[in-house]
Amino acid sequence: MVGTLLHSVAGSDAADPLDELCSRLLRISTDSDIDLDVALVTRELETRTLLDQLPEFIYVKDRRSRFVFANAAAGRNSRFHDGSDLIGKTDFDILDHGTARELFAIEQEVMSTGTPVEGREERITLPDGRLLWLTTSKMPLRNADGYIVGLVGISRDITERKRQDDRRHGHARLLEMIARGQPLRAVLDALVRTVEEELDGVTASVLLLEEGTDRLRHGAATNLPPAYTKLIDGIQIGPKVGSCGTAAWRRAPVVVKDVMTDPLWEDYRELAKAFSLGSCWSTPIMAPDGVVLGTFGLYSEAGREPTELEWELTAMATDIAGIAIERARNEDRIRHMAHHDPLTGLPNRTLFWTQFGRALHEARRENRKVTVAYIDLDNFKQINDTLGHAAGDEVLKTLSSRMARCIRASDLLVRLGGDEFAIVFSNPNHDDLGVLRRLQELRAGISRPFFIEEHSVVATCSMGVAFFPQDGDTPEALLARADRAMYEAKDMGRDKLRVAGGEGI
Repeated sequence: MVGTLLHSVAGSDAADPLDELCSRLLRISTDSDIDLDVALVTRELETRTLLDQLPEFIYVKDRRSRFVFANAAAGRNSRFHDGSDLIGKTDFDILDHGTARELFAIEQEVMSTGTPVEGREERITLPDGRLLWLTTSKMPLRNADGYIVGLVGISRDITERKRQDDRRHGHARLLEMIARGQPLRAVLDALVRTVEEELDGVTASVLLLEEGTDRLRHGAATNLPPAYTKLIDGIQIGPKVGSCGTAAWRRAPVVVKDVMTDPLWEDYRELAKAFSLGSCWSTPIMAPDGVVLGTFGLYSEAGREPTELEWELTAMATDIAGIAIERARNEDRIRHMAHHDPLTGLPNRTLFWTQFGRALHEARRENRKVTVAYIDLDNFKQINDTLGHAAGDEVLKTLSSRMARCIRASDLLVRLGGDEFAIVFSNPNHDDLGVLRRLQELRAGISRPFFIEEHSVVATCSMGVAFFPQDGDTPEALLARADRAMYEAKDMGRDKLRVAGGEGI
């Protein structure tokens, strides 16, 4: 029955179609068959009450796309108290012009052609800024004579479903980035953006706990002020270090709803004030073995506690960040193991040939010298035989550390194998005598006594030195020339330095 009344009202020019509908309902009670009319009115009112209970948005519009009827759900989601407040209005009165124009065109097409639209997804921004996703069906409304006088619309709110779908897709994209070996910084940046896209007025941040230290380093914060991220980069964790430093220290989430009053921010209050930070909620990022890898934090200008959605996104973000960080660290360890000696931690032969070749390439381009020294311990076999292989390993580690302290950042020290080492000097400002003087200091440092298991150990070495370009123009040729010079130094009585083609020192 409500459909019959709406059909006739839809074509009416009455100033208030709802008033007209109510008047018609009242006039029913004056008809001759009073019992039938009372039942009719009762059904109409019950129908309206029923429609108001439904979560779907149900509405009727006339040919000019004005609302003739709207249930309570449609009214509430259009900033009105109930559906009656929508009567006589159009989408241009409640939505932005672009959205309203698009919906008007669709509705006019439905009413002009008589072809319904079914299951169309609509993205609506409400006046209060909320984003709404709807799946909508719109059907032409005909009067008793079969003429189209308006349309009936039914919309279902699928915002939460879309949010969950977007979250799953975002989750999948991030995991795909990790699986494809994307750089950690790229994964963390994408993670921060994914979280921020779902939240309003919130900025996300990832800090990484530097391995072997208690300091947090910048990981990702695409929308935090760069000056702020720079100031907190390297901050030391502790029991009273804002939200992130404290969360890493406690190994538990920390919620600070007002940084201006919370004691955890006492030492950082002015910093937060300078960048308009009102609240900060941080959660530690944990590895499967319980090691803290970093923190995930959310900042808000408003002083408040996190919402349920923000907690949900934080849980997702910390899980994915943990996977990404752990994978990146494992890959770093694998790369390090592939190119470094497991005992001494020095670069191995594989890395030596690569970096030696690069040094020669740059030397040719810049017309400068490169020096390579081949070093062999003189009495290492005797140490192994006397003190055992475990003690021999300690000797190698001790002497490797001594040599590493004697070279510069531009030099390359490698363990070739056993008790043999090589050093490549590629400093563009070095001269031959200066390099030889440094090698003599290194040789003297190696021969200083040290103790292993209460045994005094003295190790000496023989060195051979070759120069690029006069002694060879390839890594292989130069190392071979330095190797021969080293054996010549051993033949001279050991604990000597021999220059290729020259005299021993």
